[in-house]
Amino acid sequence: MKTLDVVAFALNAALYVVTGIIFYTILPLSFGEVRFWPQVIIPAVFAVIFGPWVGGFGAALGIFVNDLVLNNNPLLSLMAGVTSNFVAFWLIGYISNQKWKLKPVVFLYGLISALLIIIAYFYTDIIYVSIIILSYIFFLVVSIVFRKSKWWNYEIGSVIGLLVGSAIIGIMVPLYLQYFANSPDSFTAALIFGYFIWTFATEIPFLIVLGPPIIWAIFRAFPRFRKQDKQREKN
Repeated sequence: MKTLDVVAFALNAALYVVTGIIFYTILPLSFGEVRFWPQVIIPAVFAVIFGPWVGGFGAALGIFVNDLVLNNNPLLSLMAGVTSNFVAFWLIGYISNQKWKLKPVVFLYGLISALLIIIAYFYTDIIYVSIIILSYIFFLVVSIVFRKSKWWNYEIGSVIGLLVGSAIIGIMVPLYLQYFANSPDSFTAALIFGYFIWTFATEIPFLIVLGPPIIWAIFRAFPRFRKQDKQREKN
């Protein structure tokens, strides 16, 4: 990593920590062990501008410090928070700086959604099947709306990255509750989908809506970053 990347990584983590503590203190909403977390936009922006490693590592360190301060549970943070944040924002940074075609991405996401629908149909309530179908429709709408936009890669990266990150949280949190916390909640498909859907549904609007104008403003203020972004697009 270059010196600028190291500085960006530190700033990413620091902003993630500070905004996380402030926002949750003001509005302490949560679903079980997963907090309402709109500040996901911060590492997403860093991932796009400075690359996937800055976004992923900054988010991982930031969420770990946040978890220590807010709930003092390092094991749960390492299992669910650190892993999900690193993978999600690494993917957002990587996908945003690549050239992707619409049809293969939509087809792959459709296969994943179909698999989730089958699992949800046999092991959970019909409401989860409906939510998965709606999430795929949402993905299609985003893809169609932004397919000719310069932000298409970012929007698709946000959906895919958060989808994977939410899945990690959906699996790891119930695992922790059952095997390390002596919780009455068992490791069930319903609980997994509950955490998965809560995480994805409450965070994706902030990535989709706030990402482009913030990134555009930064590129306008610091043209050097835009030049680096164009160079990555060529590569």
